[in-house]
Amino acid sequence: MKASVKWTDGRQFVAESGSGHSVVIDGPPDHGGRDTGPRPMEMLLMGLGACTSFDVLEILEKSRAPVTDCVAKIEAERADTVPSVFTRIHVHFTVTGRNLKEAQVKRAVALSAEKYCSASIMLAKGGVDVSHSFAIVEA
Repeated sequence: MKASVKWTDGRQFVAESGSGHSVVIDGPPDHGGRDTGPRPMEMLLMGLGACTSFDVLEILEKSRAPVTDCVAKIEAERADTVPSVFTRIHVHFTVTGRNLKEAQVKRAVALSAEKYCSASIMLAKGGVDVSHSFAIVEA
């Protein structure tokens, strides 16, 4: 897996994935940015959310759960000192579907958190308190 990050100006960068997809990353104006894209640490949280959501949906689809929507909301806390690393991250899933079984959703979230989500597991092994919760909404 590869990626590149090219500085454009100020604190703006264009990141390109090995698969050829690009995203603008920028900083706030008080740090020389123009606020044209997410911050680098926000990108990390979004990547974690996408990684674990990918797993949860794949597990639920394999178990033939009738999912119609899935939203992961991620909240994080960072250390007050430099480096201001993440100290706590919580991922809350809202899974919508028809007659979803709580046991299926609970299992999918747990499997992602404990076995499949590389991002979540890597951060947890690095000392971040990573937690997960979920709610089920009837479609």
